[in-house]
Amino acid sequence: MIEVVAFDADDTLWHNVPLFDDATARFREMLAAYHSPHWIEERLYETETRNLRHYGYGIKSFTLSMVETAIELTEGRVTGSEIREILDFGKEMLRAPVRLLEHTEPTIRQLAQSRRLMIVTKGDLFDQEAKLARSGLGDYFTAMEVVSEKDRSTYDAIIAKCGVTAQEFVMVGDSLKSDILPVLEAGGSAIHVPYDGQWKHELLDGPVPTWYRYSRVGTLRDVPHQIEAIEGGP
Repeated sequence: MIEVVAFDADDTLWHNVPLFDDATARFREMLAAYHSPHWIEERLYETETRNLRHYGYGIKSFTLSMVETAIELTEGRVTGSEIREILDFGKEMLRAPVRLLEHTEPTIRQLAQSRRLMIVTKGDLFDQEAKLARSGLGDYFTAMEVVSEKDRSTYDAIIAKCGVTAQEFVMVGDSLKSDILPVLEAGGSAIHVPYDGQWKHELLDGPVPTWYRYSRVGTLRDVPHQIEAIEGGP
């Protein structure tokens, strides 16, 4: 039996990528006099990637990367008011309403009646806790783990902390790289719910190896049935 159902948060329970896409578009527009939109976006992505080991994931990290990229691409000519505007981009993202994906609340409510639910997500602790509180879903979850990275060792530790075996644990998420493959490596089960507009940092370098076996569904509404199918056997 599946005892613990863990959910990714961003772009699994609620929309997140559109916030970053909107801020990136405004950032490109701000620096349009200096470089092409493609060049600006590529340099921002490089800066984000470089800064992950310093700042981790999340809106605050993204905002600092925008500031750093603006300084680099303008060769230091970016103004104080423009930096303030970039900081405002980040604050607006942090204050943005939480928009649940379709079928999220009824699915979570249904599963909470018979399963232990938890959230396993990357990002900033303060921001993720605030989003969970604003989402109205907080009472359904027994735990929330905000981690710096999602790899096998992370899931090994989470499964042990839950006091269950890997066979009693299933992860639900939109990222093959972070939510699916490392859980399978840890011996658990995984259900992939693709999101339209995957974040670049979550893209795999190549195809999924053929020996990985996981479930894929169209929406969260299909998750309860898929969990029952997993319990039914191969």
